[in-house]
Amino acid sequence: MVQIGYTMMSEQRGPRQLVEDVVRAEQVGFDFSVASDHYFPWLEEQGHSPYVWSVLGAAAQATERIPLMTYVTCPTMRYHPAVVAQKAATVQILSQGRFRLGLGSGENLNEHITGGGWPPADVRQQMLAEATRIIRDLFAGGYVNHRGEYFQVESARLWDLPEQAPPIGIAVSGQQSCKLAGELADLLIAVEPDPALLDAFDRNGGAGKPRVGQLPVCYDPDRNRAVARAHEQFRWFGGGWKVNAELPGPVAFDAASQFVRPDDVAKSIPCGDDVDAFVEAVRAYTDAGFTEVALVQIGGDAQRPFLDWAESALLPALRNL
Repeated sequence: MVQIGYTMMSEQRGPRQLVEDVVRAEQVGFDFSVASDHYFPWLEEQGHSPYVWSVLGAAAQATERIPLMTYVTCPTMRYHPAVVAQKAATVQILSQGRFRLGLGSGENLNEHITGGGWPPADVRQQMLAEATRIIRDLFAGGYVNHRGEYFQVESARLWDLPEQAPPIGIAVSGQQSCKLAGELADLLIAVEPDPALLDAFDRNGGAGKPRVGQLPVCYDPDRNRAVARAHEQFRWFGGGWKVNAELPGPVAFDAASQFVRPDDVAKSIPCGDDVDAFVEAVRAYTDAGFTEVALVQIGGDAQRPFLDWAESALLPALRNL
């Protein structure tokens, strides 16, 4: 049976509200949760971007059952991989073993703030591979020294290690990232139901490992209102990750999506309150081979109505997949 998750979308909600929402998501029966790790929102209309690691610490204390996960953290520019390892180990302890560390090669949107420039995609993948190995070495315990092509680590050690290291997921969007995920990750992360990604993951060592997808949705009893909100806050989504990873800020995403129409958004994102439409959108992921799907409800103020509807209508229907 597919596991259904809830997304703490930090770009559209403040820190206290994110924690309150995941508490409610646990109550209504979501199987797991994920949280975005951003410095900027995609669009100014979204209006938020708190520090997700503080949110995760609070969520770990406020919840009892629901697993937590970054979706995803870039451990190469804004954060050094040794610091990511320390943060992940701490959240794993606070959550009593409910945390998974989702990693990715990042987006210019968030990583440009440190002023180091934005490397080409192949370099970003090489940096991610080296960073992941450093994190695994630190999870293993003891002192770590590393002198690599991109990172230096001098006598680092994690003094608070969980009994079980957090599983590591790697976000994929093409053959190179699938190879990296198959070799180094415990699970795959993706944002499109493309079976070719899963095939490439399997060929490179990923067979039998979990694969987690993410699906934006926009619940509202008034479908026109749902479409308008999805267009306002998620019109950037259709650009594809090869484009989205390169743009430097919300103004650029606004310009890049200026010709996207509400109908264009509604074709790719289920909007309204038709349970069958939402189920079919999730089915695209299960048919492709995903074992878990995290839903993103669009709109900060729309979280509580969505969670109530999920409890009464959506989750029961998805259990039949």
